[in-house]
Amino acid sequence: MDMNPFDLIKNMKGIQENMKKMQEILPTITATGSAGAGMVEVTVNGKFIVTAVKIERDIVDPDDVQTLQVLIQSAFNDASAKVQERIQSEGLKAASTFAKA
Repeated sequence: MDMNPFDLIKNMKGIQENMKKMQEILPTITATGSAGAGMVEVTVNGKFIVTAVKIERDIVDPDDVQTLQVLIQSAFNDASAKVQERIQSEGLKAASTFAKA
């Protein structure tokens, strides 16, 4: 189905409002990723800003910082993937709400 360019212009305000809502929602979306069977956890929000890091004391070995670095990286990547899924599901909810309007 072809969309009339004038309809697109009329819908632009709704699209802008939807984008503004998503910008407000992003900081509230969070996900926690983990690595090393939960020994390292990183929480990230929808803007991919790290909001919390938890490291079990038992794995902190001053002679093996490289393992800790890999675990932190893995936990961050896990959290990022989870938050991206949540953003997509929130985006789909917002888009379906917009489509019904």
